[in-house]
Amino acid sequence: MMMKKTIILIVLVLISSNLSSQVSVDSSRIVKVLSFNILHGATTVGDFNLDNIAKVIIETDPDLVALQEVDFLTNRAKKYDLVTELAWRTKMAPLFARAMPYDGGEYGEGILSKWSFVSTRNVPLPYTPGNEPRAAAEIVTVLPSGDTIAFIGTHLDHLRDETDRKAQAKRINEVYSTNKYPTILAGDLNARPESKTISILKEIWAVSDIKINPSPTFPSTDPKRKIDYVMYHPKERWRVLETKVIQDSIASDHCSYLVTLELFAK
Repeated sequence: MMMKKTIILIVLVLISSNLSSQVSVDSSRIVKVLSFNILHGATTVGDFNLDNIAKVIIETDPDLVALQEVDFLTNRAKKYDLVTELAWRTKMAPLFARAMPYDGGEYGEGILSKWSFVSTRNVPLPYTPGNEPRAAAEIVTVLPSGDTIAFIGTHLDHLRDETDRKAQAKRINEVYSTNKYPTILAGDLNARPESKTISILKEIWAVSDIKINPSPTFPSTDPKRKIDYVMYHPKERWRVLETKVIQDSIASDHCSYLVTLELFAK
């Protein structure tokens, strides 16, 4: 009986040791990413409250944020530079990338980062004349580990017809598949997981949702559709540690989507 108990104890110790090694992470290579469509600063009750948006960001404590529907000095946003206002409130570094002129100012993508920028660029995406222009904002930054990564925030076409979305997905693949550094893509893609748009992106990118039926992200009042994403490549350089949909029915009509990734050493 004593021998049997000893063997069982040894087996349990070995299993525990193996599990610990599987879940061990390098904290200097952890990247928390938030994708958040901020409804150009308006809340779902129409009171334009940037503090509500900032509160979501502060409470989730991301390292990188991809913001969609970002206004820059527009009349409807009270001539605010939204990404800079949110950067001030969250103590992060801001970047705005214009997709188009709008309402006395500009409209496009925003990025917030806990880390400084090595470089930035704004890539216009294809669209059908008469439809809304779209863009992809990219930063290159350095993790605490010393690893350099790229981070892209984008917002694809919203129309029912997938024509522009598919063209935009193809352009994203063309531009970023040759990136020198491990890359994360985040944003409101206006596409369901089974769509052709997502299928095109998955030719290059791994999707962070590991569940067969990922949690919906829209609308925030009663989420029914998954349209907000975090993706990454090369697939073998990243591991998904956690995904979480943050439902705040006031801050925006979208839930924010938080993903924690680990970058593997090369």
